[in-house]
Amino acid sequence: MPNILTLTRLSSDDRAKIEAIDPSVRVTDAGGWFDGEYRETWPAFTAERYLAPNANGQGDRKDRDRLLAAADIIIGGWPFPLDLRMRAPRLKWFHQRPAGASNLLRGDLWGSDVTVTTSRGSANGLAIAEYAVAGILHFAKGLHRAAVDREQGGFSARSYRPILLDGKTVCVVGAGGIGMQVGRLCSALGMHVVGTRRDPTTERPAGFSEIGGAADLDRFLPRADVVAICCQWTPETNRLFNADRFAAMKPNSILVNVARGEIVDEDALADALASDHLRGAALDVYTGEFEHAPMHRLWSDPRVLITPHVSGASDEDRHGGMELFRENLRSWLEGRPLKNVVDWDRGY
Repeated sequence: MPNILTLTRLSSDDRAKIEAIDPSVRVTDAGGWFDGEYRETWPAFTAERYLAPNANGQGDRKDRDRLLAAADIIIGGWPFPLDLRMRAPRLKWFHQRPAGASNLLRGDLWGSDVTVTTSRGSANGLAIAEYAVAGILHFAKGLHRAAVDREQGGFSARSYRPILLDGKTVCVVGAGGIGMQVGRLCSALGMHVVGTRRDPTTERPAGFSEIGGAADLDRFLPRADVVAICCQWTPETNRLFNADRFAAMKPNSILVNVARGEIVDEDALADALASDHLRGAALDVYTGEFEHAPMHRLWSDPRVLITPHVSGASDEDRHGGMELFRENLRSWLEGRPLKNVVDWDRGY
C-alpha cells in the first residue's frame, strides 16, 4: 500500500484522480505544513517571494517528521525540506512539480538513491513561450525607450529604431518542451527558427528549419537576430553564455532567458550591453534569484527587462505536472519505467 505525501497543496480533483488509480493508494496532503521550516532554512529572499505572508506551517517538528517517515512517494514543489532524504527513510520516489531539476541542488535528494522525476516538458510551456515573444517584441519595437522618455519628460523618436521580425532569425537554445513552443510562436511571426538540443537526431519540431547539437551553437549565433535560452541548467550549460559567446552574437541582437540565470555570465552580458553590441535582454531569471535582487549593472540598464521568474504564470493553469505524475504512478504500480527520471550525472 503506497503512501503518497504531497508537500504542495492538491486540489480536490487532483487528489481524487490520484486515489482513483488504485484503491491501495493513500494520499496525505501536507501543503503548507512546512512553511515555518522553509522560513528557517531557506534564504529570507526565497521565503518572501514564495511563501504566503505570515505562513508558518502546521504541527510541530515531530508531526512533520512522522509524515515524512511514512512516505513511499512524495510530490514536492518549491521550496522543499532540505533534509528530506534523511527524514524520509522509506522514500522510493520523489516527483517535483516544477520542470527544472536544478531546483533540487540545495537539498540532500541530489545524487541520492531516490528515484526523482520532474515535470520537464509538462510545465506551462505556452505561457513561457508567450513571455519570450513579448520580450522579443519589447526590444524589437524599442518599447524600452518609452520608460526612458517618460522619465526624461520628452520623446526621443529616433532612439526607438524598431525592427521587423518577419524574416529575422531566432536561435532557440534548448529545443525541448518550452523551446519547441518558443520556436512555434516565432515561426508564426514569420521568423526563421533554428535551435540546439542534446539529441539533434530526433524529429525536427514544428516551425524549426534546422536543429543542431550543442556544438552547433557557435555556428548559429553569428546569424541570429534573437537568442532564446530555454535549456536546463547543468554543469555543461553553466555560464554557457560567456564573453566569447556574446562576442559571437550578431550585433544589435536580442537575448531572452527563460531558463536559469546561471546559464549566463552576467558580467559578460553587462559588458556586451555597455559596448552596444546587444540591443537588449529580457531576463525572467538571474543568478542567485532565490537569495538576492538582480545585479545592479543589469537592473539599472533600460535595455534590460528583468522579471521575478513569472513567465510560467497565467490566468489559466495548463501545468501538466500532476497528469504526468499520475501516468508515472500507474507505471510505478505496474513495475514499468518512469518518465523524466533525473540523471544525476547529466543534471536533469
